[in-house]
Formats: sequence, structure tokens, C-alpha cells
Amino acid sequence: MTGTVMGVTNAKEQSALDRAQEVRQFEDSKLGVKGLLDSGVKSLPPLFIHPPDILPTAKPVGSKPKSIPTIDLSGFDSDRRPLVVKEVASAAREFGFFQIVNHGVPPEVLDGTIKAMKAFHEQPTEAKAKIYRRESETGVAFFSNIDLLHSKAASWRDTLLIRSGPKLADLEEIPEVCRNEVIEWNQQIQWLGGLLMGLLSEGLGLSPSKLQDMTCLEKRNMAGQYYPCCPQPDLTIGIASHTDPGVITVLLQDHIGGLQVKHGDEWVDVTPIPGALIVNIGDLLQIMSNDEYKSVDHRVLANASPESRMSVAVFYYPSDCESLFGPFPELVSPEKPAIYQQFKVGEYLKTFYTNELDRKSLKNYFKA
Repeated sequence: MTGTVMGVTNAKEQSALDRAQEVRQFEDSKLGVKGLLDSGVKSLPPLFIHPPDILPTAKPVGSKPKSIPTIDLSGFDSDRRPLVVKEVASAAREFGFFQIVNHGVPPEVLDGTIKAMKAFHEQPTEAKAKIYRRESETGVAFFSNIDLLHSKAASWRDTLLIRSGPKLADLEEIPEVCRNEVIEWNQQIQWLGGLLMGLLSEGLGLSPSKLQDMTCLEKRNMAGQYYPCCPQPDLTIGIASHTDPGVITVLLQDHIGGLQVKHGDEWVDVTPIPGALIVNIGDLLQIMSNDEYKSVDHRVLANASPESRMSVAVFYYPSDCESLFGPFPELVSPEKPAIYQQFKVGEYLKTFYTNELDRKSLKNYFKA
């Protein structure tokens, strides 16, 4: 019996060592997933193969497809605003995700941002390898999987991460192939983020400036996520199921699709709508709203299309790391006491980045 246990233990240890070596080789190559394909890979390296319980399963035949709400923002600054606020708040409460149209961002800016980010990822490997790194004081980094070093299996995507607030990354560090578009997108997303936070604040019965007053608009990270065609999409995933830790996320995606949102026990496809943007609630806003708004699990399927998929996500966080955050006092009562502790954002994000959660949501970690 002891020999059997020892054998299992040794096998697990050897498997962990093998994975660590494979991760290090891949990381040192600075190829990224796109570089693997360019080098002639025809099947998934073991590093990218996920256990069956993580992988998507086929939907039941005949099941009626759901969809997340689509909200028309036109008239947000007119007498139509109460209706827009109501629809945004309803979507945030029920789904935690919604698409927005007539949001004011010009179509040419949306298209230009996607094309420029895609152009970066489709450069020769040597050009991207110059900024392949995990951390950067300059605010720009290219890598494959932010959690590569500690996840149980890697996902089939590459990322260009750019600090976009409070201060945009050093301009000379932003790759020239997408620099102008990043600058323009950052300006648009700052304005749009302020609009969305105003609507979400009002939806809670609070002042439109509530979230902005708490610096929730100021700290932003922009992630250009590139999902090349996967040779064996049934064995891996683009991004594993997770919730976002911040206040809100605004996502620009191309026409390929692959994003899924969990609603109840069902995974809902987020079908691309030309000109639309996707908004989702993060863990921090669910906490501050005392569970009025929902931060929900979502994932991206491995790309089975011959055409690469491109998306650009902007994650919003408070820049104030010293004040205490928790449920808004206005939303706490004897009938509905505070569901979460108070904490500093620095402590909150440290918990996320040190991987203490093992893919569990931050909102569960900080429950009262």
C-alpha cells in the first residue's frame, strides 16, 4: 500500500517537473502561440491540453439559445436617460454582461483598433520577442497567458498588455504598428468608461459621479488578446472560466466569436454585433453594490476558425490604494447587511496576482 502511494506521489511530482520544464522552454523561446504555429506545429503541445472537466461540452440538441441583453445608449444625455439607466441596471443585475450600441465611438475607430492590434500580433516573432516579458515599468508587455507560470494548463492565446491609466504607457514603448490606434482608443475608452459608470451608479440609486469620485475610472489596463487558429480546439481553451477582478470591463471584439457567459447553469454565446461593445461587471463592483450587480463567470473557446480572432479588453480599477473599499453604505441596511468586508485595493489585487484564489472569485474571498 505504501509503495502504491509513493508511486502515485512520485508520478505527480514527475508530472509537475515535466510541466515546469515545458513552461520554461516555451517561455524562454518567446514565440507565443502564434510563433508556435509559424514554426510548423500541427498538434497541441502537452502544455496546452486541459483536463476534460475544464473543456466545454456540447449543448443539448434542441436547446433554445439565450443571448445577453443589447442596450441602445442613444439619448443617454436626454429625456431618454432614465430608460437607459433602467436597462443597464437590469442587465447588470440579471446577466452581469451586456452589449451596447449607439455608444458614440466612431466605427472607424473600432475597426482601426482591431486591425492595429492584430497587425502587432501578426508581425514576425523577432519583432514581438523584443517586448516579451511578464512585468514592465514602461507599461507595455507581450506574453502568452498571464497565468502561464502557475496555471494547470496553458490557454491558446497571446496578449499585448498596455497600461492605459492613470498615465498611458511610455509612448516610445508602445509598438509603432499600433501606437496611434492605442492612443486614440485610450481617449475613447476613458470617455465611455465615465459614461458607463455614471449609468451604473444611477442604477443603484446613487449619484452619477459616485464611482468616478472613488477613482474607479482612473486605473486601466488594455489587453489585446489574439486567438490564432487552434489545430485541436477540442483539447484546449482560449481563456478558462473566470470572473474579472476590477470594477467593469469594456470589450471590443471582431466578428469571429467564441466568448461565452455563464447564466445560471448554462453557457451563453455572445454573438458579435457589428459596431457593438461588450460590458461586464467585475468582482469589485459586485462587492461595492452589495450583490445588487453580478460578476459572472465567462470564458473564450479555442478558435476553430481558420481566421485568427482578435479582441481588445480594457479593465478598470480604482487608483486609490489607501482608502477602504466595500459595500456602499447607502446599500447597507438592517434588512440587507454588508455581505463583504472592507479592504484596501492594494490588498485586494495582491490576493488576485499572487494566485491565492486558484481561479476562485475575489468576491468570495472577501465575504464578511
